[in-house]
Amino acid sequence: MPTKTTKTTSTRKSTPAVLDPFQNEDAIGYTAEEQEEFVTFKRSHFYSVLVVLAFAVGILLGYVIWGRGTSAVPTVAAQPAQAAAQPSGPVVEAPITPEAPQVIRYDIPTEGYPSIGPDDAPITIVEFSDFQCPFCRRFHDETYQDLLNAYPGQIRFVYRNLPLTSIHPDAMPSAVASLCANDQNAYWDYHGKLFSSDALGRDIYIQYATDLSLNVEEFTACLDSDKHDAFIDEDMNFALDLGVQSTPTFFINGLAIVGAQPLSAFQQIIDQELAGEIP
Repeated sequence: MPTKTTKTTSTRKSTPAVLDPFQNEDAIGYTAEEQEEFVTFKRSHFYSVLVVLAFAVGILLGYVIWGRGTSAVPTVAAQPAQAAAQPSGPVVEAPITPEAPQVIRYDIPTEGYPSIGPDDAPITIVEFSDFQCPFCRRFHDETYQDLLNAYPGQIRFVYRNLPLTSIHPDAMPSAVASLCANDQNAYWDYHGKLFSSDALGRDIYIQYATDLSLNVEEFTACLDSDKHDAFIDEDMNFALDLGVQSTPTFFINGLAIVGAQPLSAFQQIIDQELAGEIP
């Protein structure tokens, strides 16, 4: 809160006007000879005061000059050795060498999750995604296939579910539908249909199963069960515990990249990784 300023009222004493010390009003009423003695006394007293003041000012200036010079020593000593080695010149800050960015690799399990590409591929990309997420769809439409085509046989792509159920009511059911299709070895075809769809819902899930010539009765029974709920929940909990806050989020050999980034963003990391340039 603002500091309250208290005004102090002081009684101002009337101060006589400052006169020429050689014409002091205290000499009035004395003879010329007495005035001469008085003025001489006043004059000598005035000079004495000046001498004292000059001496005090000299000490003060010496303290300021030498005192500051002494207090500057810790400041110089605190500087990097490069600056301290130049006592005759001005003290300057040594340039700060930027530290190399810290590289964090996350351990992302991939076994048992839908994947495409060679198991021994040098690059493994894990995507945490949501079939109803518009940015996830953008990645699928604009980057996904071009990314696989740019590195034939070098990428294993793994999909893990992170349905944002609080804002996407069809995210969980569509994730279940994709795993029901996976039970019939049709995951990636079904995955592509979900991301290319303008709408989601039970009838659409069943229609896609029909389009892919799946066993619709088996598919529907799976859809109506809670067979895959726990599996999806584990995916969600793992991602949230890891700190994933949005979809899509990717991990390229454990290196995180967030959002529907363009192909060039993925290529930059992948090329460095293939060249062994990232610790």
